[in-house]
Amino acid sequence: MTRFWRSGEPFIWLTGGAQALSLIMVAGLILLVMANGLGFFWPSDIVGLTLTDGKMVMGQVTQRERIPQPGALPGTADRYRIQVKVGNRDLYGADFVWVEEAKIAKRQTPRDAILIERREWGNLYGVIKEVKEAGSPVAQGPQAGWLALQARVPDATHVAKEIVRIEKKEIGAINYAQEQIRLRLKKLELREITSGPEVDRLKQEMATWQAKYKDQEAALARLNQSQTASVVISAPGDKEKELPLTQVVRAYRPNTMGVLAKTGFYLAKVWEFVSDDPRESNTEGGVFPAIFGTVMMVMIMSLVVTPLGVLAAFYLREYARQGPFVSAVRIAVNNLAGVPSIVFGVFGVGFFIYFVGGTIDRTFFPEALPTPTFGTGGILWASLTLALLTVPVVIVATEEGLAAIPGGMREASLALGATKFETTWRVVLPALMPSILTGLILAMARAAGEVAPLMITGVVKLAPSLPLDGFWPFFHLERKFMHLGFHIYDVGFQSPNVDAARPMVFTTAILLLLVVLVLNLTAILIRNRMRKQYAGSAF
Repeated sequence: MTRFWRSGEPFIWLTGGAQALSLIMVAGLILLVMANGLGFFWPSDIVGLTLTDGKMVMGQVTQRERIPQPGALPGTADRYRIQVKVGNRDLYGADFVWVEEAKIAKRQTPRDAILIERREWGNLYGVIKEVKEAGSPVAQGPQAGWLALQARVPDATHVAKEIVRIEKKEIGAINYAQEQIRLRLKKLELREITSGPEVDRLKQEMATWQAKYKDQEAALARLNQSQTASVVISAPGDKEKELPLTQVVRAYRPNTMGVLAKTGFYLAKVWEFVSDDPRESNTEGGVFPAIFGTVMMVMIMSLVVTPLGVLAAFYLREYARQGPFVSAVRIAVNNLAGVPSIVFGVFGVGFFIYFVGGTIDRTFFPEALPTPTFGTGGILWASLTLALLTVPVVIVATEEGLAAIPGGMREASLALGATKFETTWRVVLPALMPSILTGLILAMARAAGEVAPLMITGVVKLAPSLPLDGFWPFFHLERKFMHLGFHIYDVGFQSPNVDAARPMVFTTAILLLLVVLVLNLTAILIRNRMRKQYAGSAF
């Protein structure tokens, strides 16, 4: 037995078992998230429930659970209840109701039941009563109304998209140009120039843009007046709702859809989720701005942390004289990795935003004050804060890589007449790239999931515009942004409609895992390719 323990085999089995257990726990967590998130977009049937008291309930069943019975006698039968998403928040005041199964007298799936996704107030459930055009009925009844609705929704959707396009692009460009002219006039005013050719030219430009703004306002008015179609929906409880078709995102009857139709609908909803903007306090619609903000922030952070960490590692390992000071610096670097992330966020606010950003505003943007330009949270300051947060990882990985490079490679280069810099640049650095990418992979994985420092350095619930657009200088690093991690926190813990927000939490978590996986796999593929390229080194 002593020989058995000394052989080390039990410890091999112990570490292997611990690794297997860790993998099982990670896989279980991922499966839990996927099980709760992937079914969110599937169009489940609409059920109509008739209760024993005569009340009608219509909606989609979201979950079933056992009703607690504290103090019940042994052998008491279990009781269950189901949660039904009834929607119609503007009619009922709540999206979800709980129904005890024992109180259900009749359960059916009416073929005429329709689900309308609205731009406001969430889903609308019911049966079509009639479709109107300019206030006059053009189709009555569920079937005729459904055909008339299908014929008119595409045009209404096109008009709604055109309205959004004019508001965001055309009017957005006009407002941007007017703001730039206003700032230039303010800048001239600060220089005590209130008249002259330049001022007159700017005022003339302002008048031109104001005329264009009125033209776009007229175009919006024409589009709004062109849509007079509406649909009247009858809901349980003798409720009716007349809905303009411009408020309809999509309408469908899941009880009449087959498997192929539901699969196509599911894929369309998934695409909407990754490509559209959020609606209804981020509980509906898509998360494209959050995806864009997350990826862009990680890219900026990577561009900053890589040279900073690599240069620090090269200095500590290749150039600095080893001694107590360098040892103290290494200890400090290792300790930085354990500092809570919120502390870095506070530092980012104090140094980057208030000091650096405030100095930039006073020096280069005095005409915009007191409204800050860089003196407030933005994607640049959030990225720099996360770069400081992750720089110890890159430094440690790079130093380990430098220690693994054989000294003979450096000596051979120096013996052939190369300088110290040439040896570092042409021999050491290429062989070190796999280790640098290893540190970068770890840094990207941590930065993509951090939320605490971002909450005070630039992330917001809903960003009105992306940090990248068609206006000069195209990359607006001072703008606030959305982030998938903060989106999960906001929807899960700040949403007023918890039950409606819960599925969005799981789907966004899946998306965040996929984004991190794609970023890491890309870096891993590049690292493996470099390892093969420098197979003759210690790697």
